[in-house]
Amino acid sequence: MVVALYPGTFDPITNGHIDIAERASKIFDRIIVAVYADSPKRVVFTTEERIDLCKKGLSHLSNVEVIPFTGLVVEFAKQVGAQVTFRGLRSGTDFEFEFDMALMNSHLAPDMEAVYFITKLEWQFLSSSRLKEVVSLNGDISNFVPQEVEDALKAKLQGQVE
Repeated sequence: MVVALYPGTFDPITNGHIDIAERASKIFDRIIVAVYADSPKRVVFTTEERIDLCKKGLSHLSNVEVIPFTGLVVEFAKQVGAQVTFRGLRSGTDFEFEFDMALMNSHLAPDMEAVYFITKLEWQFLSSSRLKEVVSLNGDISNFVPQEVEDALKAKLQGQVE
């Protein structure tokens, strides 16, 4: 059984993240979506809120579970029995960041494999940061996130759910 780890901040989860998880769920036996609890990024949602939104967005995938993590991804992967980590790549910038990270991880955990999914064209521009900006300016994000995420973002950034 191949266990694969999908680490990220997921602040919040987007349809792009969900698409990557769906595609990976067809390849790997078990997917663990690992929500980074100690993110150095400035996050809008608490760890518990991000976990809840991920669970709701991924509830249709029977081989996916969502749990928090701290520390090094490769160490956490070992703890949960994952042989593979995976991520999505939107652009050259993502590739450069992930390439450097993969090289470091291969030194830290030589037996861990890294797999990358090229983001579908419809999600290439999509990022959690951009969504937060659009919502804060009262823009429509309904095509980019599940309804629960849209409602939660509006509540956090606009002070209300429309």
